[in-house]
Amino acid sequence: MGEDRRLAAVVALAQGMAAAHTPRESWRAAAIGACRALAGGFAALSVWERDLGRLRVLVNVGDRAADEDEFPEAEAYPVHQFPEITEFLHERWVSGGGEPNAWVETAEGLAEGRRPGYCHQRVAALRRRGRGSCVVAPIVLHGRAWGELYVARSAGTPVFDRADADFATVLAAVVAAGLAQTERLEEARRLAFTDALTGLANRRAVDVRLEEAVEQHRARGTVVSLVVCDLNGLKRVNDTLGHAVGDRLLERFGSVLSLCGAMLPGALAARLGGDEFCLLAAGPGADDVVRVAGELCRRAGELELGEGVACGVASTEDPIGPVRTARRLFRLADAAQYRAKAVRAARPVVAGREGPDDPVVRLADEPPRERPAAERRSFRGRP
Repeated sequence: MGEDRRLAAVVALAQGMAAAHTPRESWRAAAIGACRALAGGFAALSVWERDLGRLRVLVNVGDRAADEDEFPEAEAYPVHQFPEITEFLHERWVSGGGEPNAWVETAEGLAEGRRPGYCHQRVAALRRRGRGSCVVAPIVLHGRAWGELYVARSAGTPVFDRADADFATVLAAVVAAGLAQTERLEEARRLAFTDALTGLANRRAVDVRLEEAVEQHRARGTVVSLVVCDLNGLKRVNDTLGHAVGDRLLERFGSVLSLCGAMLPGALAARLGGDEFCLLAAGPGADDVVRVAGELCRRAGELELGEGVACGVASTEDPIGPVRTARRLFRLADAAQYRAKAVRAARPVVAGREGPDDPVVRLADEPPRERPAAERRSFRGRP
C-alpha cells in the first residue's frame, strides 16, 4: 500500500471513530477502519479486563466464523493464553522504550518476534477459522495496556509482513486516541444525566426516561409508575446546622432511595433538585411500587436529623384515567405528593386510591393547588 493510501486510511479510521455516538459505534469503527487499512478480511477489538484476568472481545467485523458474533456477549479468553499483553510486550516496552510494536502470526506457526515457550493459541485459532495470518497490535491508553487490535487475512491471501506490523502499530495509536475521545464523551454524557451530590440520576434523565416509558405504555400497555417525594426538614437542617450537614442528609436519603429502587427491577432513582426526589418504574405492578414507596417512607423516617418524607405515587395501572403524556403522570404523582405533605402523611398517598386515612387524589386536567414560587416545578414534556 502506498504512503498516500495509508495516510488516507489513517484519516478514514480517525474520522470514523470521531463520528461515533456510542462506545459500540466507536469499537466497530475502529475495527472496520483497521481492517480496511490493512486489507484484511476480519478484524476484532479486545479489552484487557484486569480484574477478571481475561481478554474480552468487544467487536468482530468482516468475514466472521460461525462462533464470532459482531458484538459478542461472552467471548473472552484467559490472559495466560495470550501472555504478550501482560508479560512479553511489557518487557519489550520497558526495555526498548516507546509504545509496544505489533507483530505477525501465521497459520504455519511462524510467530514473528515471539520468544520460545509461549502458547500458540492464535495459530490454532487461525487454522480453525481458515485464516492464513494475522497482525496483533497492542492498544495503550493513559499509559497502560488497554487491549489489542487484531486483523486477519484468509488462507491463500498474502501474509502480513513487517511493514504491515509497523503500520498496525500506527493504527493502534489512532484507535487509542479515538477510544480516549469516546471515554471523554461518555463521561460528559454521564455527568449530564447524573446529580453531582447524590450520584443518582438527575431531572434531565427522568425527563428522557419518563417520555420513553409513557411511549411504551401507549404502544404496548406497559405499566408505568412514578413516585415523587420531598424530603422533610431539610430547610431546618440547613438553617440550624449548615448546608454541609444538609448535604449529608440529602446523600443519605439518596442512598435509601437507591436501595428501595433496587427492589423494583429497572427502576430509575433520581434527584429532581433541592429536596425533591423520585422513583420511575416501567414494568412492575402498581401494588409493588406502592409497597416499595411505603418502605421508602419507613426508612426515611428513621434517618437521623430528617423529618421523614412526603411521598406521592401515580401508576397507569390504577384508576387515574388515560395517561397519554409524561406530563400528566408527573402531575398526578406531584398532586399526590402535595396531598401527603399537606396532611403530613407517614405513608404514600396514591393517585386514584382512597385509603383509610387519606382521601382519594383526583386529577383530570386541572393543576394541583398552587404552590409558593420557590416550591414550583416544571416538567419538560408535551402537555
